[in-house]
Amino acid sequence: MPPLDSGFRRNDGSCTQHPQVTHRASYRFELRFLTVRYNGHVTLALDDATWSDAMASGQNRGLVQTVLGLIPAAELGPTTTHEHLQIDFSFMYRPAQDSSSQILADAPITLENLGWIRRNYYSNRANITLTDVDATTSEVSLYREAGGGAIVDATSVGIGRDPDALVQFSRGSGVHIVMGAGFYVDAVHPDDMDGRNVEDLALEITTDIVEGVDGSGVKAGIIGEVGCTWPLTSNERKSLTAAAIAQTETGAAVLIHPGRHPDAPSQILELLADSGADLSRVIIGHLDLTVFEVDTLHRIASSGCYLEWDLFGNEGSYYPLADIDMPNDAQRLDYIKQITDAGYSYRIVIGHDIATKHRLVRYGGHGYGHILQNIVPIMRRKGFSEDTIQAITVDNPARVLALA
Repeated sequence: MPPLDSGFRRNDGSCTQHPQVTHRASYRFELRFLTVRYNGHVTLALDDATWSDAMASGQNRGLVQTVLGLIPAAELGPTTTHEHLQIDFSFMYRPAQDSSSQILADAPITLENLGWIRRNYYSNRANITLTDVDATTSEVSLYREAGGGAIVDATSVGIGRDPDALVQFSRGSGVHIVMGAGFYVDAVHPDDMDGRNVEDLALEITTDIVEGVDGSGVKAGIIGEVGCTWPLTSNERKSLTAAAIAQTETGAAVLIHPGRHPDAPSQILELLADSGADLSRVIIGHLDLTVFEVDTLHRIASSGCYLEWDLFGNEGSYYPLADIDMPNDAQRLDYIKQITDAGYSYRIVIGHDIATKHRLVRYGGHGYGHILQNIVPIMRRKGFSEDTIQAITVDNPARVLALA
């Protein structure tokens, strides 16, 4: 296929052109209640086809699928596009690199050990699960009080996705919540992942969006976060291809968790394009952990995808999982300012990626309202226009989350 910057560059806010794909996989399969034929495009027929009929007729186009149902995209309001409200991140536990302590690893979170946990946040077992429904409802309500309208819960298969809990959070707080679908990184893939084919994975993702997750009737509204490591494993490649198929069928956007390498986003975009995905409806997340060269960011932006800086509130440079110096909020905004000045303000979304207790308000953290309370004022001081702030916090999320 051509280079990722071939035929994409359009900085006036109009739709970017999808690249000419020279090779795509060819699939034909019949499973349970649907038939998919994939040879440059995908078709889907459901026995109970109400949702699919609506898709085919365009009735769902422009709507956002929240855990409480479809709503017009204009109703979302300020939106953070990458959070975790209910998550079991226990597989991420690892002893602290420089100050390991089994006592602190197993201790409840207190004021006395909070400083240690803030640095070694994957080294305290209590810190890496969010499962208290009442506590999270309170935190999401604080986000609402700060002016927040919607949250994308990016918890995917393998890390404790809980549709019923998300419904409770939304009803209890008044915040719109969009639930994720698809598979996280290889380490937490289902036990039978090696034996599953792309078609089966695509069916599961599509079912989560069309019918609901695990029989709950609660429907996902975005595909992701789709977990990737560096280098990609064979199962992660299957997961990405399945995500592309499901995107084509459902019209949902795809949210990517790239591996910790600056070439990872481009590699993933190329694989998605080869699988038929619409890159203009792909979000590349975790750029604040992955890409630190502005030229590389420009090349990613020229693909037509959305760029996501999603670790706002993480002010420390120490990152316990890789040998990188993580930027602080001011540096994140400096990167974003350079990309917006290059004409890509309509392709940027932001979030906090809260997945640990120490970042919640009740544990002394900044909470889900940090961007609205603290970052937006800094954006104004740094010279971001009101139109750009509106685009990043409201308009871009609404556009990408609307079903196509």
